[in-house]
Amino acid sequence: MKVRLKTARAVALTWLVPALALAADPPWIDEARSVATSVPPKLLSILTAEIAKGGPEGAIAVCRDEAPKLAKAASETTGWKVRRVSLRNRNPKAVPDAWERATLEEFDRRAAAGANPASLELAEAVQEDGRTVWRYMRALPVQEFCLNCHGMPDRLSPAVKERLRELYPDDQGVGYSVGQIRGAMTISKPQ
Repeated sequence: MKVRLKTARAVALTWLVPALALAADPPWIDEARSVATSVPPKLLSILTAEIAKGGPEGAIAVCRDEAPKLAKAASETTGWKVRRVSLRNRNPKAVPDAWERATLEEFDRRAAAGANPASLELAEAVQEDGRTVWRYMRALPVQEFCLNCHGMPDRLSPAVKERLRELYPDDQGVGYSVGQIRGAMTISKPQ
């Protein structure tokens, strides 16, 4: 993992500090990592139960409705702003901002170069509107389970395709293979 400390002067003043060179990550990074990794298992549990009841097509609406609720609950209990983003979003609210887009693109480059997608994360203290904001992202790699709704379009069931058309007419969240980066958990906290 790399910690990047960024000042208001953008890239020219960016420092890259390998985490191994540090005795330990700053406490805020450990906290951010904990928050970011708390939401996906909860969503996976809900989705697994829904798929068992009504198949993958039934889980699509649950994911649409429950994922934002889980992120909101995590935000309220931790003080971090929590959400999911993707370069190929399904949910129109999951469009990355410039910092998130650059991070996701870097995750894709690193994964293509052989990095384990499950280990990709970035923590950075940035200046926004004159104050420091802690930002953290952790990649969400595609698992076999995800292919029911995010896999290759010709392999999705007719029921899943229909449900996606109904709920997400501008869906870009298909065409993935296991191990690709579907998106990321992104969290931030002003200081």
